[in-house]
Amino acid sequence: MGHREDLLAGAKRCLVEKGYARTTARDIVAASGANLASIGYHYGSKEALLNQALIQSARVWGDQLAKTLAEAEVDHLGPRERYAAIWGRVVELFGADQPLLTAQFEVLAQVEHAEDVRQVLTADNADAQPGLGLLFNNVDPEADERRAALLGAFNQALLTGIMAQWLIDPATALNGDDIVEALGIIARSFSREGSPA
Repeated sequence: MGHREDLLAGAKRCLVEKGYARTTARDIVAASGANLASIGYHYGSKEALLNQALIQSARVWGDQLAKTLAEAEVDHLGPRERYAAIWGRVVELFGADQPLLTAQFEVLAQVEHAEDVRQVLTADNADAQPGLGLLFNNVDPEADERRAALLGAFNQALLTGIMAQWLIDPATALNGDDIVEALGIIARSFSREGSPA
């Protein structure tokens, strides 16, 4: 690897070990074996380098999630059981790589300060949502793009919230069965809205 790649690898390591706010340029240099001047030469600033590391970490997480969901053997299950099983796999993934999970929140914390991070995440979210509708709810984006994207966006929002719960306290975070039960309660309350008391 060249200095540019070494710096990026070192920055990713620092994100995992120290987090965005606590990582210094000297930390990255120590982790990468590169020199201090090479950060400015290759990336312009420590922040730009860390932003690239965040973007790549977010994509690695997205790839792991897609792989986990694609490997879930759920085609034989009904919709409710399928959804619970898929969420069960997602929650297992949370425990498999907590540092990478934590890095996802580092990414979100930077969107107000780094337009390049916001632009990449915006594009990645738009690309991912129809696929999430297919993976989670078995809605083919080619058959119903709007529905697949809507369900994908909902699952993405739910994913971020459950991820936060899991990072704070894994013991009380929702699991797949909890999610299905809660959605069932919500759906039943909606169906009663128009019913006479």
